[in-house]
Amino acid sequence: MERKCRWGFLSTADIGRKNWQAIFHADNAVVTAVASRSEDKAQEFIKDCQSFHPFDPAPRAMGSYEELLSSDEVDAVYVPLPTALRRPWVVKAAEAGKHVLCEKPCGVSKAEVAEMTRACEANGVQFMDGVMFMHSQRLPAMKQVLQNEEEFGKLRRIGIQFSFCGPDEFFTDNIRTHSDLEPAGCLGDLGWYCIRMILWGMDWELPHKVTATILTEAKQPSSPEAVPVEFSAELFFEDGVSASFYCSFITENQQLVRFCGSKGYLELNDFVLPYLGSELNFDLVKNVFNVHGCDFNMERHATRHSVAEYANSWPSAQETQLIRTFSETVNSGQMDSQWPRYSVATQTVLDACFEAARSQTSVKPGLPS
Repeated sequence: MERKCRWGFLSTADIGRKNWQAIFHADNAVVTAVASRSEDKAQEFIKDCQSFHPFDPAPRAMGSYEELLSSDEVDAVYVPLPTALRRPWVVKAAEAGKHVLCEKPCGVSKAEVAEMTRACEANGVQFMDGVMFMHSQRLPAMKQVLQNEEEFGKLRRIGIQFSFCGPDEFFTDNIRTHSDLEPAGCLGDLGWYCIRMILWGMDWELPHKVTATILTEAKQPSSPEAVPVEFSAELFFEDGVSASFYCSFITENQQLVRFCGSKGYLELNDFVLPYLGSELNFDLVKNVFNVHGCDFNMERHATRHSVAEYANSWPSAQETQLIRTFSETVNSGQMDSQWPRYSVATQTVLDACFEAARSQTSVKPGLPS
């Protein structure tokens, strides 16, 4: 029987329910423990999740994070704590010999994320962030198109938007509008995904310059400072490639990506949370402008590319693939150094964007020493 990676949850944050389900659908993982600052709260979380996707035996409820980290029944921890609280617990987890799956943004600065990843490396444990689309089979299919110079041409421009319109109560009691917990606001929560997709498209090349603007700020009553709730940035790369992204808590659901080449453009409209269904799609578009007499026509010529992958809640879904990949790495004993590098690079560009917006000057991103 294949060894299963034993997971512990360091918090009962709602996003954990999705990963509970992903662990259930993975064939090489199991949840063995959930920790909260209240054992009753941990037990309530377990009871609720077990009613949908039960593990046998049921995971243990623990009344402290320290108890979970000291457990010999846990190989890996999932850390969905607020961003500003993650660093010490990730470091403690690494020192306890636990592999770490960390929600994004991983930290409040590149120095923090570098410290976290170094702690994991020093203790021989895997670090990975929770960007699920990185594990979708759609990405390799997209990369094939982007590398096809005959059809796509040379990459010139990347444009991304990721947004949702938060209800009134979002701005009064959600931690994403509290500067002590989520200081980067929408830039951290949504911009992380945009930056990650840009870096993936650029084969992990860092931009040589970024400019950015905080379009709108807001804060809940208990927050010391306002945080970005609408943000835009421009990233400039060598060889003339540029990229822009817009992220927002005040415009309706959009998750748009366009890679623009010299012969066509690749377009998808659901890059973070795929549209419900059994296929994930993207289009290669090669528009044609025709003049015929008095008719000036712009024709859309699109080729649909699809991968057979369920959007969510399924063994083939991207969140299950994330858990399966992570657990396979843990079970093999061979750590994969690419994942922490991706996290540090993403945080590095995020920091530069935030600095550029605050200072209203251009910033050159630099990896932490």
